Amino acid sequence: MKKKILFVIPSLTAGGGEKSLVNLLSQIDFSLYEVDLFLFHHEGLFVDFVPKEVRIIPLPESYQTFTLPLISSVRNFLSKGNVSLAWKRVLFSMQSRLGKNVSVREQYSWRYMADALPTLEGKYDAAIGFLEKTATYFCIDKVQAHKTIGWVHIDYNKLGMDATFDRPYFQKVNHIVTVSEECANILIDCFPDVQDKVRVIYNIVSPTVICNMAKKDLADTYLFQSEQIKILSIGRLHYQKGLEFAIEACKILVDKGYNVQWNIIGEGEEREKLTSLIVNKGLENHVKLLGLKANPYPYIQQADIYAQTSRFEGKSIAIDEAKILQKPILVTNFSTAKDQIMDGHNGLIVDMTPQAIAQGIEKLMDKTLRQQLAYNLAKEKLGTEEEIQKLYDII
Repeated sequence: MKKKILFVIPSLTAGGGEKSLVNLLSQIDFSLYEVDLFLFHHEGLFVDFVPKEVRIIPLPESYQTFTLPLISSVRNFLSKGNVSLAWKRVLFSMQSRLGKNVSVREQYSWRYMADALPTLEGKYDAAIGFLEKTATYFCIDKVQAHKTIGWVHIDYNKLGMDATFDRPYFQKVNHIVTVSEECANILIDCFPDVQDKVRVIYNIVSPTVICNMAKKDLADTYLFQSEQIKILSIGRLHYQKGLEFAIEACKILVDKGYNVQWNIIGEGEEREKLTSLIVNKGLENHVKLLGLKANPYPYIQQADIYAQTSRFEGKSIAIDEAKILQKPILVTNFSTAKDQIMDGHNGLIVDMTPQAIAQGIEKLMDKTLRQQLAYNLAKEKLGTEEEIQKLYDII
């Protein structure tokens, strides 16, 4: 008899956690497991990549009403005599504005959102909250399951969350999965009372799939001059990714006379800020915000250098993908950088400043160094498809 598993994630918009889930679902043995997926928003770049065997659970009507704009939502609830949910919708709106940061606002907003979500029907062998915060809270509060698993994709200390809110949820889950040993150590430091529950499962990446997709959509790749050094970064346009460092580093390189084009794949709340910075620095011909790309691999394939200028990461899928395509890689010295890059062997790790990033890019303009890094990457075993077995084991 098949085991029944539920995965929960807010949406499948572009992001490392979202891509990680799609990659994981593509590796599941559906002859052994029946899989449901609960999305709070049925949208996103990766929705079309969900395997056909996965059942996406319809959203309950009460939650659909809850997600309407405030006035429409309140009117709708009141017209049905549901004063309690109308009031919770008002409180949700207030909480979404009052928290000290995005993470805390999401945490405390759950107290009001939860009332719009009925408990799911049926019982699961395992319920997996595949992203921090709401996904895990949902699995604990709204799902009947033999085992409950939370998943943390990032350095917990960098999220700015209220650990006192998460502690009772972490005490109730059977396992807390994270994506690297460093992330696991950070979690254990924050929650020593649940250290026996922490497990490491690396993000699943498939060299075969990536290399095949890198050969597709070649006509859609960015335009560039043949003599330009092509640099690529991938990530949400978000404070975490430190993309203003990339823009400022590009300005340093251009002022030194280098002909570079720095391309950024991703979308997010900082688009306007980053666009203004590009214009203010006079870099319209050198930095391009390319938006979301369902298939980023041709872009990685045609880049000379891949750069990850993040302030913090868990275990970056984009870095693993660039390694598979044997690209010279530069990363900033975030806490988990050494989990993926050996400085000087398969990439460069530099300080988290525009000046250090620019100096690192200058080093990577040396073709001999780029070739040596690519040669070293070619010798590494980079596929992680077997990580799915770790999930089977804890289920």
